[in-house]
Amino acid sequence: MKKFALFIFLFFTFLTSFSQDAVKRPKIGLVLSGGGAKGFAHIGVLKVLEQAGIKIDYIGGTSMGAVVGGLYAFGYSANQIDSIFKSTNFDKLLHDFIPRSSKNFYEKRNDELYAVVLPFNKFRIGVPEALSKGMYNFNLLSSLTRNVRHIRDFNKLKTPFLCIATNIETGEEVILNKGNLAHAMIASSAFPSLFSPVEMDGKLLIDGGVANNYPIEAVRKMGADIIIGVDVQDGLFDRNDLREATKILGQISALQTIEKMKMKIKDTDVYIKPDIKDYGIISFDKGQEIIKKGEEAAFAVYEQLKKLGDKESYKKNNLKVSSDTLQIKCININSLNNYTQSYIKGKLPFNEGSKITYEDLRKGIDNLNATQNFSVINYSLEDNNSIDDLKLDLVENTNRTFLKFGLHYDDLFKSGVLVNLTQKKTFFKNDIASLDIVLGDNFRYNLDYYIDNGFYLSFGFKSQYNQFNRNVAKEIGGLNIGPLAISTINLDFSDLTNQAYLQSLFAQKLLIGAGIEVKFLNIASETLTNAAPTIDKSDYESVFGYVKYDSFDNKYFPKKGWCFSGDIQSYLISSNYTNQFNPFSIANADFGIATTILKKTTLKLQAGAGFSFGDESVPFFNFVLGGYGYNTLNNFKNFYGYDFLSISANSYIKTTATIDYEIFKDNHLNFSANFANLENNLFQTMNWISIPKYSGYALGYGLETIIGPIEVKYSWSPETSKGYTWFSVGFWF
Repeated sequence: MKKFALFIFLFFTFLTSFSQDAVKRPKIGLVLSGGGAKGFAHIGVLKVLEQAGIKIDYIGGTSMGAVVGGLYAFGYSANQIDSIFKSTNFDKLLHDFIPRSSKNFYEKRNDELYAVVLPFNKFRIGVPEALSKGMYNFNLLSSLTRNVRHIRDFNKLKTPFLCIATNIETGEEVILNKGNLAHAMIASSAFPSLFSPVEMDGKLLIDGGVANNYPIEAVRKMGADIIIGVDVQDGLFDRNDLREATKILGQISALQTIEKMKMKIKDTDVYIKPDIKDYGIISFDKGQEIIKKGEEAAFAVYEQLKKLGDKESYKKNNLKVSSDTLQIKCININSLNNYTQSYIKGKLPFNEGSKITYEDLRKGIDNLNATQNFSVINYSLEDNNSIDDLKLDLVENTNRTFLKFGLHYDDLFKSGVLVNLTQKKTFFKNDIASLDIVLGDNFRYNLDYYIDNGFYLSFGFKSQYNQFNRNVAKEIGGLNIGPLAISTINLDFSDLTNQAYLQSLFAQKLLIGAGIEVKFLNIASETLTNAAPTIDKSDYESVFGYVKYDSFDNKYFPKKGWCFSGDIQSYLISSNYTNQFNPFSIANADFGIATTILKKTTLKLQAGAGFSFGDESVPFFNFVLGGYGYNTLNNFKNFYGYDFLSISANSYIKTTATIDYEIFKDNHLNFSANFANLENNLFQTMNWISIPKYSGYALGYGLETIIGPIEVKYSWSPETSKGYTWFSVGFWF
């Protein structure tokens, strides 16, 4: 009996001791510092922690540490986070990429014409507050954290979490442990100059690394007994290494934190310092190398880690991500001064009561971002009886005036520097006034005033002046200079066009409009000094209508999408300098489609046709083919194999095929072939379907740059004995 009683006593003593040990299991906190792309090392460390069987009880992070830590606290495994980062396009993230499909025709033109855009106020040029507003990043993180979109207390995540931001007005650190998780991660990682400050609860926040890049104290206060800290911060660089803006900014931050870190390292139970001194804060292309460095650093302290882990009883499982389908009940928008609720909702590709995906939500936010009318776009999904209300908080852009600059060279208009002044809300809330001045070999301008009513009827006025001097074939323009024993003439061409038009936009891509036009042509040639140097000096009044559709993902090097444009113009009245004018009309259509046929290879097919009808057309409005790399004017068309303005007639049909291979990022090799039939009254016979009379080929190299494409093409035709090399630099204008 005594033995039995002793056994019972020892058994319960063991159970009590075991229970107390279980209860007293030390709580482990993980601290992840900021460091931009160097924060990829956190993923490598997390992989090793999982291998050691360590259950993390609390996580605190700053900047990239906040992003990695927030995703881990939410429930993603290290391997899942690795996959997320592998699939993320960090170039798009840094530049706040907005798909071309989210821009209307005016916004596309803006992005494909100007290399530099600067705020302009009271005759003073400003600078943008950052390279990116962070919307691409916010959209991405919102989708990734959709399982917890309704949680507003980070202690209720699978692993309690906090992150650090800096109040830019006071310099104080701000602990973020409540609110929208994606919003908090964005605020903590808003690196100055790269990303715009983030407003939360009335505070303007930037990267937490400025105030506290290693929040060990905050994680201790959460209840952590043991701290595992991962430090991816830079040490101090010497002057030889401080040759990049990002390194200088990082050094400024490090000056304030490096002394504090000495004490924080002493307070860290397991300190992990990956060897990543050879990488920078934007070395996102080296992500996998940096992850390996994190693994190596964690394995260096693996014996310490094993003592904290239990491979048998704990394993981090992959998170099962919920469906990305949302049921939107209400769309709630804050009050705005210059934009109505209907304007905002009109930019969204869905209505209240719709079932949408996160992709639909991203498209709507991109549409708003593309307008450049809002300096801040915040959104959250609020719980409404198990479905969602979309809450939009927008801050109107106070910058209404902008200076824009571009640069271009081609072999027709020659060199030109483009200076633009744009003013929004000049007379009405939704109007845009824009003036382009081109300075260089040929002075040009483009004045555009447009009242943008979105999907409703909009009004615009445009005035353009273009000029060039070029040796052209004497047949161009129907010139009768037979007695002169010359094949070409030197032509001075100028065109002043004024238009008033109405148009309507559908689904961002389809534009339908009509208007009236007054055009002044002045065509002369010094070659004809002894004959009649002035060829035409007339004004022409006409009416026109047009339809345009454009879904290309890139104007110059598209990989997918298609486009169509068609117009008809009736010339009714002329001052008739040549005494040859009779009313006539011209119809013109162009079509193009692009598709990716291999991983880096794109096929682009284009076709165009046009003809005049009514009385005999004025020769100066004929279709003129030849050359490449210039912004088309009137009915001038690019055509490989022939020099600029080489062949002309009042009717034509043309097809072009281009195979483009992106040899490496933004560098393109391409081969093009085009074929055409062109003659007066082409479509009155069957000649338009005969074997092409004109053909040409081009081999080219193109480079995408901040100022636009830089291209060189060598072109030839079997019908001529001469080849041409053409250069084009910058966006076409």
